[in-house]
Amino acid sequence: MALILLSLSSANAQSKKLDKATFGMGCFWCSEALFDQLKGVEKVRSGYEGGHVNNPTYEDVCTGTTGHAEVIEVTYDPSKIKYEELLEVFWKTHDPTTLNRQGADVGTQYRSVVFYHDDTQKKLAEAYKKELNDKKAFDNPVVTQIAKSSTFFVADNYHQDYFSRNGNQPYCRLVILPKMEKLEKVFKSKLKN
Repeated sequence: MALILLSLSSANAQSKKLDKATFGMGCFWCSEALFDQLKGVEKVRSGYEGGHVNNPTYEDVCTGTTGHAEVIEVTYDPSKIKYEELLEVFWKTHDPTTLNRQGADVGTQYRSVVFYHDDTQKKLAEAYKKELNDKKAFDNPVVTQIAKSSTFFVADNYHQDYFSRNGNQPYCRLVILPKMEKLEKVFKSKLKN
C-alpha cells in the first residue's frame, strides 16, 4: 500500500505544471532573496541573460561589456501565484525608472528588464509597464526593457541563496535587508510561512 501511495504522490508531483519567469532588477542577490519568499515560487536561480558571450563568468558580466544582465530565473506554480503577481512584486521592489542602475550598482548588467517566455508574458509585462507610465506611478518614466528570453546562464554556486547564507554581511544588512522588510510590509499575504 505504501508503494502505491508513493507512486501516486510522485505522479501528482510530475503532473504539476510549473512556469518560468525571468527578471533583472539590479543585483541578483537582492532579487533572489525577495522572490524566494513568495508562495508558489518553487525555485529561484541567479544568473545572466541577454548578452552576446557564451558561458559568461561573474567577472565577465561585471565589466559591462558582455551585454548580459544579472537576472533571476523564477520557477513558479501558476495555480498558486500568477505571473501578474510576480510582475507586481518586480515593479514594486526596485526602481524601474533608472537606466542601467540600481542604487550604487551602475552598468548595463544592472538594468531593469523582463525577459518574457511567451506572448502572454510579453503582453502582460507591456500592459503593466504602460499602465505605470500612464498613471505616472513614478516621478520618472519606467525604462524597464521587455525582451524575449534567450539563453539563461546559471551563476556560480556561491551566488545562489546568497542572502540566506550571508545575511550578516554588510551588503546584505544595508541593501538586501531593507528590501526584505519592504516585501514583508507590502506583500505579507503572498509570503511563505
